[in-house]
Amino acid sequence: MGNHRAFVKIDEKFLLGDIILSIPKEFFIFALLESEVLSARVVERMGQLYKAGYMLAINDIFLTKETMGKYQTIFAYISHIKIRLDKNISVGIEEMIKTLKAKDVKVVAAKIETSKEYVIARTLGCQYFQGYFFAEPKIVENAKYEPGRVNILKLYNLLMDDVSIDEITKEFENNYEITLQLLQFINSGAFHFRKKISSIHHILTLMGRVPLGKWLMLMIYSKSVSKDGTRSPLMLLVKNRTELMENIFKTIYPNAGSNMLGEAYFVGVLSLIDTIFGEKLERILEDMHISQEVKEALLEDKGTLGEIYALVRAIEAFDTQAIANYEERHGLEANMLKDVVLESMKRVTEFENPSIAAE
Repeated sequence: MGNHRAFVKIDEKFLLGDIILSIPKEFFIFALLESEVLSARVVERMGQLYKAGYMLAINDIFLTKETMGKYQTIFAYISHIKIRLDKNISVGIEEMIKTLKAKDVKVVAAKIETSKEYVIARTLGCQYFQGYFFAEPKIVENAKYEPGRVNILKLYNLLMDDVSIDEITKEFENNYEITLQLLQFINSGAFHFRKKISSIHHILTLMGRVPLGKWLMLMIYSKSVSKDGTRSPLMLLVKNRTELMENIFKTIYPNAGSNMLGEAYFVGVLSLIDTIFGEKLERILEDMHISQEVKEALLEDKGTLGEIYALVRAIEAFDTQAIANYEERHGLEANMLKDVVLESMKRVTEFENPSIAAE
């Protein structure tokens, strides 16, 4: 999670139990489920945790006079309240939101799925927003490619073709901005090279075409690299997908070769590229040198790669049943996938904060 906190949904049993005291409080916001009854024990416990420095929230409620009354006793203990606007909006909700903000409770509009819902939530005074409107690709018909990113695709295709290193190097040098960004990536803490790499020719010699192509594709998700090395959230999501795709593939097929692992990577890195280009994924894939297996995995969830890609999305959605079904089909030991997920998260954190990897 890097420097960010994560919301964790909890019930009364978890809230009152001792396990919550063993979890590092600086990483999480514990969101009580809306179905839980606010008994005297629950209110008392929330007060104790608040005084101990825990951040607490209420998860996904419909904001009404009744719910305002229900949670009145704990407003002083909570930092966030998630509200849903996907049904009829209550009369007086704008004033209720003002009341919450006056009590220093941050209001999160949840399950935002359309631009209209986003505008309504902002108008009502919500401060934070989450939902498929932000997480899923917003397709714009007939959108034009951003020139710099189109050049990355051209460079990628050159790497995958039988073109000489000198010719590839020359093409990179004609795209100064891309070359500069790539050198920043390669010289970051994520690679651990002994010496600074100063030329594309050097990168090709050390890494080879396929690894360079992989990182070049990842660059599409970031227009630039800031001086402090921060990555965009979309880039981190894609990085997490590539880690999961490769690591799950290695778990199922320990003897998999680099070519198959490379294809697993490309499924992850291409899975959100339509978000970047504002074009349908089918259209973008037509212009790329990738295998039929990768295309079918991305577009139809077909084959081994498609099955793993579906599993990755299930992991992101916390679909425990889909995860359990996959484990059963492949005869995986308990917690094997859990370990893979944790290792992938660790790698993404190191990617976001190179200083962590260097420690």
